[in-house]
Amino acid sequence: MNILISNVNDKPIYEQIYTQIRNQILSGALPPGQALPSIRALAKDLRVSVITTKRAYEELEKAGYLYTVPAKGSYVAEKNTQLVREAYLTQIEEHMTEILSLADSCGLGEEELLQMFRLLYETHA
Repeated sequence: MNILISNVNDKPIYEQIYTQIRNQILSGALPPGQALPSIRALAKDLRVSVITTKRAYEELEKAGYLYTVPAKGSYVAEKNTQLVREAYLTQIEEHMTEILSLADSCGLGEEELLQMFRLLYETHA
């Protein structure tokens, strides 16, 4: 598991941990049933508070990405295809909101944005 914490990022550290673990689960880098490092071990590796990693794990469990077995640890939950789709749609919406903000900042209109997107879409496919 690879997690990078940025001190210049405006997101709280627990949220950075949450997002990176979630993305690794969604991409398949962390497969269902995979054991995660203990809360204490991850905190030590990342040099952050145990409370911070505990909150990230709790949020991941609430969202259905992890399950915890008492005295055993935390594991990646089986993927629910609808959950995965919703997570991707949420990420897409977040990115699109950021794109709209950037477009406003440099005066790009809807048609220019759509043209850029179509060009990128064609070259990606």
